[in-house]
Amino acid sequence: VCHTDLGYYYDGVRTKHELPLALGHEISGRVVACGAGAEGWAGKAVIVPAVLPCGQCDLCRRGLGTICRQQKMPGNDIQGGFASHIVVPGRGLCEVDEARLARAGLTLAEVSIVADALTTPYQAVQRAGLMDDSHAPFGRCPPGGRQPAGERPGAGRAPGSLAIVVGAGGVGGYCVQVARAFGASVVAIDVDDAKLAAIAPHGAALTLNNRTLDAKAIKAAVLAFAKQGGLRDTEWFIFECSGSAAGQLSAYSLLVHGATLSVVGFTMDKVELRLSNLMAFDARAIGNWGCPPEAYPAALDLVLDGKVQIKPFVEIHPLADINQVFAAVHHRDIKKRAVLVPA
Repeated sequence: VCHTDLGYYYDGVRTKHELPLALGHEISGRVVACGAGAEGWAGKAVIVPAVLPCGQCDLCRRGLGTICRQQKMPGNDIQGGFASHIVVPGRGLCEVDEARLARAGLTLAEVSIVADALTTPYQAVQRAGLMDDSHAPFGRCPPGGRQPAGERPGAGRAPGSLAIVVGAGGVGGYCVQVARAFGASVVAIDVDDAKLAAIAPHGAALTLNNRTLDAKAIKAAVLAFAKQGGLRDTEWFIFECSGSAAGQLSAYSLLVHGATLSVVGFTMDKVELRLSNLMAFDARAIGNWGCPPEAYPAALDLVLDGKVQIKPFVEIHPLADINQVFAAVHHRDIKKRAVLVPA
């Protein structure tokens, strides 16, 4: 159950597929039937990417699958995963090595969250330029290939880099872990002390509550942290994952010279910003929609290798309890990522 699902159900965000529509775009499962040309997937355990580009259009051929205009998102463009079975395109699936899965102490249901909660911030970290040359290809590399190292923004910059994640629960919690896995020192900012306490052992070197600290105090605390740790006071990587107007304002207020602001969370609320700050700081702001299917195996490797932890942040519920679970997540009574499993 993702924040986006709640937006569709409670907040009036429109789906592209007409109703009735099953929601759910973080999906794992086993292939039980195949169409022509997809027979090789029979019986395999897979993760279904939350956004499936067509793979054939001009945008896809140029490595721009995240903006493919024929892309299919379960629970938005096609029927989603809150069902016992789902029909999806026969390309772009991510195979799960079940032997490695078992060694990692995880179930196939638990790694469903890789489909969005992990891969979306993984894509954001890639596109911001935080990963070094030895890791997965930049988010917009040509399918099946790597961009030359010199063409990847920020290549090799992870050591000594400072990453700031605004919104430390859900997607933001995984953003903290991914950024830390690639060498950044990470500051986590949230309004919930419980979320900050939960992520502190998993990569957040400094946690700050922006309900009790104003924007000036937050920035001063981050600057002091950077100085103490011998980190740069320029070129910060800021990831807005809260999906709230307040979080977006907080993230924007943290711009420094050469900063990269990555907008990962979504809200229907509007904010008022002085865009000239981007010019004055020679900074940049980028959006992040989904993650290319070709990047999924590397993101899953982080989980199976133990570099990103899933189990402490998910809980399993029967799909039959979907109405109660949706209400509980909406009212913040469930703090972890709720995974719904058919009987």
